[in-house]
Amino acid sequence: MEVGRLPISAALKGKLVSAGYTSLSLLSSLSPSHLARDLNISENEALDILNHAPHDGRIDTSGGHHIISGAQTAWDMLHEEELLTRITTSSVDIDNILGGGISCREVTEIGGVPGIGKTQLGIQLAVNVQLPVHCGGLGGKAIYIDTEGSFMVERVLQIAEACWDDMLANNAISQNVHAGQVGMQPKDFLENILYFRVCSYTEQIALINYLDKFISEHRDVKIVVVDSITFHFRQDFEDMALRTRLLSGMALKLMKLAKKFCLAVVLLNQVTTKYAEGSFHLTLALGDSWSHACTNRIILYWNGNERYAYIDKSPSLRSASAPYAVTARGIRNNVSNCKRIKLM
Repeated sequence: MEVGRLPISAALKGKLVSAGYTSLSLLSSLSPSHLARDLNISENEALDILNHAPHDGRIDTSGGHHIISGAQTAWDMLHEEELLTRITTSSVDIDNILGGGISCREVTEIGGVPGIGKTQLGIQLAVNVQLPVHCGGLGGKAIYIDTEGSFMVERVLQIAEACWDDMLANNAISQNVHAGQVGMQPKDFLENILYFRVCSYTEQIALINYLDKFISEHRDVKIVVVDSITFHFRQDFEDMALRTRLLSGMALKLMKLAKKFCLAVVLLNQVTTKYAEGSFHLTLALGDSWSHACTNRIILYWNGNERYAYIDKSPSLRSASAPYAVTARGIRNNVSNCKRIKLM
């Protein structure tokens, strides 16, 4: 936890954590009076904390100004985006509107009503990331964080077996090889999914803070799936300002992880109702402020009896929707729909 590095008393560190300030970056824009009010301490104590919490984690003794370094040209940024790797969803139609699949170095939020296939898609991505690059994967491992208890290992095995069959068929067609010559087996897919079960929002925060160290020791991790980011934050919260700070801290941590380790972060979200223009509408949970926590937002919805994925927000992708199906083999194209993609 970043605040643990501050040279302040254990009591003040405890007050920071209790108030939701687990990351140094959350302190960067605060005034001493604001922090003093949140922690119920004197302004002098708050000022002392802020003086030890610069953006880069180092104390600046040159007059209180933060040292900013690491400028990057827009040309370099464009080149990096062109080289971004993506993970297939196993639906060609969804991959097409996503520019090839779920992007690494970005946080993607996927939300929708119960039963629409969010967990199915999360499991599919945790399996697909392990595929070789020529099969739409990254040859990496997955971290799956389960907050709801919805992770079904039998379902994972089903999807893994289907992926293994597809990979075997593709290799047999292209290289005329036999089953014994394919490196991975269905059980290998399960061994490469690192599963965490969290039962409270405090456990969830602690785990997110621990991921930097964990991934540093497991550099082959290429995707982190949180199913769901919402569950423990929709109950037992009377202090909404505290909830916002905790969520902001988590979001910032996950964004940093995505960029630092060049991996994909996928956050599954639930829906709630919102009153607007005289009626109630379904919207993704956690409010408007949370919508800024992700790079891309995908909404899964029903259109009659068919499932659709809609790109609701992205800095680089145009709004579009595509049909998909949840089958015994996992996420696939909706073959019954002849009009596959609708551009908005």
